Amino acid sequence: MTRYGAADAMELRDVPAPEAEPGEILIKVAAAGLNPVDYKLRQGGLKVIGRPKLPIVAGCELAGTVEAVGPGASGFAVGERVYARVEKLTLGAFAEFAAVHQDLVAPMPHSVDFVEAAGLPLAGLTALQALRDELQIRPGTRLFISGGAGGVGTLAIQLAKYFGAEVTTTASPRGDALVRQLGADRVLDYTREDFADVLTDYDAALDLVGGRALEGIFRILKPGSKVVSIAGWPEPVTASKDLGRPGLLAVLFWIISLPTRLRARRFGASYRYLFMHGSGDDLRFLATLVDDGHVRPIVDSTYPLDRIAGAFEALEQGRAKGKIIVTMS
Repeated sequence: MTRYGAADAMELRDVPAPEAEPGEILIKVAAAGLNPVDYKLRQGGLKVIGRPKLPIVAGCELAGTVEAVGPGASGFAVGERVYARVEKLTLGAFAEFAAVHQDLVAPMPHSVDFVEAAGLPLAGLTALQALRDELQIRPGTRLFISGGAGGVGTLAIQLAKYFGAEVTTTASPRGDALVRQLGADRVLDYTREDFADVLTDYDAALDLVGGRALEGIFRILKPGSKVVSIAGWPEPVTASKDLGRPGLLAVLFWIISLPTRLRARRFGASYRYLFMHGSGDDLRFLATLVDDGHVRPIVDSTYPLDRIAGAFEALEQGRAKGKIIVTMS
């Protein structure tokens, strides 16, 4: 990425391959997942969080084979199939090779290929950390997920069912069958009805849509419940806990999230914006769930690296069911 802007801000270039620095694993990338954060970064929408030095190799998640093990790194062998959520600001997944800290890497599930594995790290860690750590889903929890057919939603439904939740979600008619197959107990067509007018008494909610959907979520919750969002406004905990920046950024997030937090308080709920963190341990847990048949990655489409602009355009249309994957071959 050479500049902020439209999809044509992405250029295909030959650059020197990175080397495995101390504690890093050099990965020969087979496939990389495309995520909304990628186009938000390209558009300049994440400048407040951090300003990566341009030009930069973009891409947040990948799957491939270990090419080299850096000094001080251990637990991985050359040729091993791995997947990773790369560093938040250095990025680097949309390339033939990427150097990633060993703590962010894990052996990929044995039961899937590189394309499927590449779509798991960011969406899977987001869903896992939202449901397990923030919402603390338990058997019998009545959970609402907005936008269940997307990359995070398809994994969140499956993880929520694994944790024992009763899951309600929204989807278009095109996504209805998919989310039901993944385990959703109730599905509402967001093109025909407003979920906030028909649902009530939910224990927790995961917001993947933002906007009016997030505003409506607070109306369907029990007092004392919690909303976790990845599409609303960041709040102070996002800055201090997720990004490690408790100063001015926390103040800014306090201001911009105030209307949402006040709305949550009005309905007796709490609000949290989650910016997930990379974790090799969590990726190992996800790999076990995939290999045991509890979770399966959903791939919408694949694009070769030289057609990455088309992949961005498809993602930004908002119609993908599951993940869009970029392949390096």
